[in-house]
Amino acid sequence: MTRHAAVGVDGSAESAAAVDWAAREAWLREIPLLLVHVTETPAGPETPVDFARAQRDRAEHVLRDAADRALGRHPGLEITTRTAQGRAAEALTAAADDAEVMVLGSRGLGRAAGFLTGSASLPVVAASRRPVVLVRARSAAETAPQPGGTEPDIVLGLDIRHPCDPLIAFAFGASSRTGARLRVVHSWSQPAAYGYAAITDPGIGIELEQRVAEGLADMVGPWRSRFTEVAVTESVVNGPPAAELLHASRGAALLVVGRRDRATSSASHLGHVAQAALHHCDAPVAVVPHE
Repeated sequence: MTRHAAVGVDGSAESAAAVDWAAREAWLREIPLLLVHVTETPAGPETPVDFARAQRDRAEHVLRDAADRALGRHPGLEITTRTAQGRAAEALTAAADDAEVMVLGSRGLGRAAGFLTGSASLPVVAASRRPVVLVRARSAAETAPQPGGTEPDIVLGLDIRHPCDPLIAFAFGASSRTGARLRVVHSWSQPAAYGYAAITDPGIGIELEQRVAEGLADMVGPWRSRFTEVAVTESVVNGPPAAELLHASRGAALLVVGRRDRATSSASHLGHVAQAALHHCDAPVAVVPHE
C-alpha cells in the first residue's frame, strides 16, 4: 500500500473544510493526498447518455476545484483523484482502508446539536480499519492556528481499562507534527460499592483517584519517552466520559477518541463516547479503531 491520506469531496462547504484539513495533514506527514468523489447513481446501459455525461462533468469539476484548493494552501503537495460509482459509505470505507487517514466533511447544526453526520459518515467511521476524521466547516475555521499564534491543544480521550496503542500513537503523532500540546483525559466514576464508605471516609475516594491517575501515567509514560518533543498533560476527572470529553475539547484543534474494532459496519457499535463526540463536539474528531 502506498502511503497517502484520503478525503471525500462533494463540492459542499463541509467538503472544502475536509480538504483543507486533509491537505494540511498530508503535507505534515509528507505523503500524497487522494481526493475521492462518489456518484451514488449507478452507471449502466439504462442511464441516459446526457445524464451520465453531466455526472462525469460534475465529478471532474468537484475534483478539480478540490485539488486547486489544496494546492493553493500547500504548493507542491502530490495529489491524485479517484471517482467511484455506488454507495458512498462503501466506496469511502474502501478508500479509508487503503489510507493512513480518511477525512470527511460533516454538517453542523449549531453548538448544541453538533454533527449531522448523514448517511455516509457514520458507517465509514464504524467500519473503517483506519482512522477517520470528521470536520465541520465552522470547526475547521475556529480551530485553525492563527498567524503568529499558537496551535490549539489536541485532546485524547483514554480508557485505561483497554490497551489502545494505535489510539495513543495517532494522538502523539498529531501533536508531534503540529507542535500542539497534548491533553490526555481519562474519566472515571467511583464504584457504587464505595459510595457510603467514601462519604464516611473521604480518603477512600482520594486513594481511588490516585490509583486511576497512576494507571493513566503508566499507560502514557512510554509514549512520553518516545515523543520527547510533545508537551503532555494528564487529567483524571470524575464524571461521565462523554460529557467530560466534550467539556475538555472546547476550543481544541482535534479530539481523538477510540473505537473498539468489532469487525462490523453498524454505527450502533461506535460506543456512546464516540457517538457523543461525533454528534456534539465543536472540534474536528478523529476516531481510531483498535482491538
